Amino acid sequence: MPSNSVTVRFAALDAPALMLVYGLLRLIDGLDGARDPADLAWVAGHLAFFAAMVLFAVLAVGLRRIAPPGAGPVATVATAMTLSGVAGFLWVIAGDLSPALRAAAPLPEPLQVAGPLLFALGMLTLLGLMVAARRAPAWSPLMFGAGIVALTLDVDNLPLAALILLAALAPLARPDRRRAGLTRRYV
Repeated sequence: MPSNSVTVRFAALDAPALMLVYGLLRLIDGLDGARDPADLAWVAGHLAFFAAMVLFAVLAVGLRRIAPPGAGPVATVATAMTLSGVAGFLWVIAGDLSPALRAAAPLPEPLQVAGPLLFALGMLTLLGLMVAARRAPAWSPLMFGAGIVALTLDVDNLPLAALILLAALAPLARPDRRRAGLTRRYV
């Protein structure tokens, strides 16, 4: 079975870290009581969020590549779900950054609802496959789900949610210890 790739290790940390940057910049932007698309914090935050979502897509593809043998069809569907959700997020973020784009090509309402759901379910499934392959602890998908719930409850929970997602994905950032001759595996 292949080891955790450098790409997976990189994306597992950097995607939630960029979400944290977005959450903190969002809080900074709102300190004056308004969120202004002309403010540097607003624009920088949205760019960080865009990059975070791109890295979540990279992570999903990387997890698909290291899925356990026999889980290929499930991993492929989960990856497609995650990528569809990421595409929805990117569409909305691009529209936020460019009102002209949003006016010309708004994301249809059903996709605004389906996108976050597809993203969450796809990532949870991929993390579940990593647990089954003993590449992640059982609490990893549970924490990821908790981070999604925190974000769903209130978007102002974004920094907390990002920290929870970072903790959930951190085990994927470790090199595969089995390949290094070490035997510790997650149970």
